[in-house]
Amino acid sequence: QLEEHLNLLSQMLKTETSFRLFAPAAPELPIVERRNWLIHQHYIRKDYETCKVIIKTQLQETNGMCEYAIYVQALILRLEGRIQESLELLQSCAILNPSSTDNLKQVARSLFLLGKHKAAIEVYHEAARLCDKDWEISHNLGVCFFFIKDFKNAEEHLNTALQINKHDKTFMMLGKVHLVAGETDKAIEVFKRAVEFSPENTDHLSTLGLLYLQLRKYQKAFEHLGNALTFDPNNYKAILAAGSMMQTHGDFDVAMNKYRVAACAVPESPPLWNNIGMCFFGKKKYVAAISCLKRANYLSPFDWKVLYNLGLVHLTMQQYASAFHFLSAAISLNPRMGELYMLLAVALTNLEDVENSTRAYEQAVNLDESNPLVNLNFAIFLYNHGDKTAALDQYQEMQRKVNILQDSSSNLEFDPELMDMAQKLGAALQVGESLQWTKPGKDSKSKPHSATLAKSPSAPLGTNQALGQAMSSAASYNKNIQLPAGTVASRLGMTPASPPTLPAPHNQQCDGSPSRAWEKKKEAEE
Repeated sequence: QLEEHLNLLSQMLKTETSFRLFAPAAPELPIVERRNWLIHQHYIRKDYETCKVIIKTQLQETNGMCEYAIYVQALILRLEGRIQESLELLQSCAILNPSSTDNLKQVARSLFLLGKHKAAIEVYHEAARLCDKDWEISHNLGVCFFFIKDFKNAEEHLNTALQINKHDKTFMMLGKVHLVAGETDKAIEVFKRAVEFSPENTDHLSTLGLLYLQLRKYQKAFEHLGNALTFDPNNYKAILAAGSMMQTHGDFDVAMNKYRVAACAVPESPPLWNNIGMCFFGKKKYVAAISCLKRANYLSPFDWKVLYNLGLVHLTMQQYASAFHFLSAAISLNPRMGELYMLLAVALTNLEDVENSTRAYEQAVNLDESNPLVNLNFAIFLYNHGDKTAALDQYQEMQRKVNILQDSSSNLEFDPELMDMAQKLGAALQVGESLQWTKPGKDSKSKPHSATLAKSPSAPLGTNQALGQAMSSAASYNKNIQLPAGTVASRLGMTPASPPTLPAPHNQQCDGSPSRAWEKKKEAEE
């Protein structure tokens, strides 16, 4: 029996061995994700060409069912600027795996880049239902609502994002929302929290300094801008803002030293060349000022502030036709600013266009609500043309604005030339005794200026364009109080502004001093 069992076992082993030798092998099933690690490795190395070859091979083997390969291919296409194709691939990923929040977030991101903000909001809401507390979803929802100008929902979602996870981008975006909505105080509070969270972030420090500068709180502005320069000495935004403060207080040489440093970092910055030009203007180097301002205008042809300053410099040089050209261009870009129409009227007056001067002054008076200089110049214009009744009305309107300014600010200082002109006009109209002026202190180092025109026009921060506007020097606007006054002062028998020491450019020969007929009229009035 033992031999029989051994023979049977031997036959069974032979049969199994022959089956193994001749039987067909089992098919090897392809693994869909087997090259995902290689795709990821080449993608993070930014070797996109090799990555696309591997993705193509992977998709051919899996008949287009590999989610990760499609996902990475969509990201690569979006980096190449093919956003629509990227969106279609990401939508395929969302179909393959509808429970993935990453797929939905990337679909919404592509919609956002295509400018379809409302569609992006819907997709983000769908992703938020899958994942309640996601900082990225809340932040991007706030950004989308900002772009459709729904500031209330934008603020709500950005605050939600900050509750989930504090992030510099969210602080910056929330501050921008408040600024665009005109809530400067709330924006300052947001940037204060941002600085507490990230005290070495130079963007937050420089933006907060610019906001304080806009509110004329120079001590706090200097403190935050100084901190920004401590952490990053080459931060051109902080350098420009600090130079602007120095320029505002008449320290033109120190401001120029700051601008030299900024020019190395951003040699093609329009606000930089605008401020350099106004430094030269403050130093009475008018040809250099025009050269710098024209460079700023070349770099940013639609910046009305540069055109405004060019008009001021040409008025100072008594080149009234050129001043008219630049001021007209500034008005076409910013038609709601009364001071622009006033300066245009001054140029037209010197070009002896009485009718259009009157129309420009009337438009300036209609638009301006707080600047007494507009009414003063209009009153002088009317007085010189014999309309004393209308001149008296404008003088009384100027008195009203002066009283409002004095009530709103206890430390208000007016330009001495403005005060002198108003008193002489009041004496001519026999109403000058009632006007009271706040005299500047004798120990004041900075040159007094009009509180109205010293204010730079408010502008939202946060974008490059908006920050560039905020960094435009306040000194650019301080000088305009003296220019119209000097232009019209001679008509009341006062000493006119001193003529420029530098010759006018050759291409400005059509401009000149007032005609002899005007001088004879002036002598008759005296």
